[in-house]
Amino acid sequence: MSPLGKYYVGAGIVSVLSLWLLPSLVAWLIVLGVLAGPVAVYFMLDESQRARLRRIRRRQIGR
Repeated sequence: MSPLGKYYVGAGIVSVLSLWLLPSLVAWLIVLGVLAGPVAVYFMLDESQRARLRRIRRRQIGR
């Protein structure tokens, strides 16, 4: 499993556990933070940094 896949699985497990163990509003805030966090960080990058990240990901696909 790729390192990125491990993060996705971990985020899913944390989301399900928080929905099960915590009060509903707190759990939904945690789920929103876990899922929306990487998206927010991506959009905080400069355009040149985003382009560099896309190039790196494309190179790794053809490995």
